[in-house]
Amino acid sequence: MIRHMSTHPARGLSRVLEDLGPGLLDLVHGDPASATELGGVGIHDPHDEQFHPERAVVLGVGVHGAEETALLMRRLSGAGAAALVVRGPVEGAELEAVAAETGIAVLALARGASWAQLAAMLRTLLSEDDVGGADRQTLGGVPSGDLFALANAIATLLDAPITIEDRRSRILAFSGRQDEADAPRVASILARRVPERYLRVHEEHGVFKELYRSEQPVHIPPPTVGDEVALPRMAIAVRAGDEILGSVWATLRRPLTPEREEAFQEAAKLVALHMLRFRAGADAEHRLRADLVTTALEGGSGAVEALGRLGLADGPVLVLALGLEPAADGDHAHLTAERQRLASALAVHLTAVQPRSAVALLGDVAYALFPVPDDSAAARERAVQVAANFLQRTGDRMGAVVGIGSVAPEPAALARSRANADRALRVLFADRGTRRVAAIGDVYIDALLIEMRDLAIANRDELSGPIARLVAYDRRHNAHLVETLRAWLDAFGDVISASASVFVHPNTFRYRIRRVAEVGEIDLRDPSARFAAMLQLRLMGLYDQGGGAASA
Repeated sequence: MIRHMSTHPARGLSRVLEDLGPGLLDLVHGDPASATELGGVGIHDPHDEQFHPERAVVLGVGVHGAEETALLMRRLSGAGAAALVVRGPVEGAELEAVAAETGIAVLALARGASWAQLAAMLRTLLSEDDVGGADRQTLGGVPSGDLFALANAIATLLDAPITIEDRRSRILAFSGRQDEADAPRVASILARRVPERYLRVHEEHGVFKELYRSEQPVHIPPPTVGDEVALPRMAIAVRAGDEILGSVWATLRRPLTPEREEAFQEAAKLVALHMLRFRAGADAEHRLRADLVTTALEGGSGAVEALGRLGLADGPVLVLALGLEPAADGDHAHLTAERQRLASALAVHLTAVQPRSAVALLGDVAYALFPVPDDSAAARERAVQVAANFLQRTGDRMGAVVGIGSVAPEPAALARSRANADRALRVLFADRGTRRVAAIGDVYIDALLIEMRDLAIANRDELSGPIARLVAYDRRHNAHLVETLRAWLDAFGDVISASASVFVHPNTFRYRIRRVAEVGEIDLRDPSARFAAMLQLRLMGLYDQGGGAASA
């Protein structure tokens, strides 16, 4: 049974370097042992306001040269960052002094490696115990689902660098000592998948067919592509019953002993357990996050604990509500799938701009908890911009809209923020596509009008007073008096502008407005009478949109 485990903290910088270096990341300056509890991953953007998690590993995409790197390190020091990754090679002896001054370690990303893949791998490594906080179960002495730790354990057992791959030859995890392997292995690590040219060679020689047919380790001669020199491989399929989950590959400088081959075969069974736990754990964590988001949104006694487990208990949060227009063709299955797709896309988008965000699909609405630095107009405007950018990226095929609630400075205020996000969402649906994003502060009056309509419908109220008399007169005589009054009020009493909006002569309009005053028995010089008429006319429009009817 495998018992090897890393002695470094699971969320520490030393563990990151152990798992991802030296083939991918190299420590240039700084003390990794001082960063034992990394808070997450941030991506530097010089053209946008930055909100990195505390103790973040910041990816300095596009940062070059010692001067630019030192400037960014000093800026990140005030934000509490733990490490900065820049594209290697990193030159400049003065950076060592800056690292000592700021406490920020400098890491170099290997040339050819993808920033996106690095971000994905770092988030995978740092996601352990993000949600839940309970002690993790171990399988074979390795924390369940920790494929990087397992790869290192197998590498120690076989004395050879290891990769764990899925059915499509994507690298799920890899061990240390990849620098002892060959160029094809290094290329696989950098791209996080086996290069196509080598896959074709393996397929032509029937490697995968033999691998998935055999329960024993398979010896694979060095793949030959052009002038590249490669080492022999030994691989074994990872099975769960009849299902092939993936494979484990060892790069060999010397043949394995029979004892190590037998250990490799036993290790594959353990890899299967970890891969199943990893897969099930992702689903379970998704459900757990949804439960925690629901608890937080209720704003009750459990909200504080839920926010703490989500990592959102230390600052203001506002709620974003993502909704879709109902399907006109009644294709509810497609609509449900589209909601799930957009909820997942929203989670990815928000994680990129604010890593501590949490998203869950609750019923027909995807809710996001979006941390903000304070309760200010700038913070609310940033949330609007982030939502607008998301909708711009996803397109408007399904009529997605985002309502943004009020800032919740404390957990008890989250329920109010959710209610306000829902109110903004209703306004957007009532607008029928004229707007796609709205904060409650910008549509508060519209939300109140919709709620007044709901109250009137619930009370079975009917139109009364001047507007009721005008509606009844129009029905009998087709006199357009309601239309005339609405145009006159919208134009602030400007007859020329109002008459043009309804395409009649100004003299005809003046006659009609006199008839409005006579038939409706309304004094249009009275501000209170004008306000009451405007309110009832707005509610009539909402009745029409909501499917209700106003009775005379």
